[in-house]
Amino acid sequence: MSINNPLGLKGWLRSTKGQITLMLLAIAAVYLIAEHTSHILQVLPYALLLLCPLLHLFMHGGQGNHTGHDRNNQ
Repeated sequence: MSINNPLGLKGWLRSTKGQITLMLLAIAAVYLIAEHTSHILQVLPYALLLLCPLLHLFMHGGQGNHTGHDRNNQ
């Protein structure tokens, strides 16, 4: 951040350029949601099916190597 603008991002969001940018992003978001909702809803079941194996792989990654489960350690 520069020395002339001590507020940084908050100052930019309150400026005219920041307000125009936020309005354009909001308009684009509404347009994309309104026009492409049907496409998102069509892909949703397949996305859920594809996410199941990915979540299984990533969620079980932190369980360690299970060295204490062999029968020789009894």
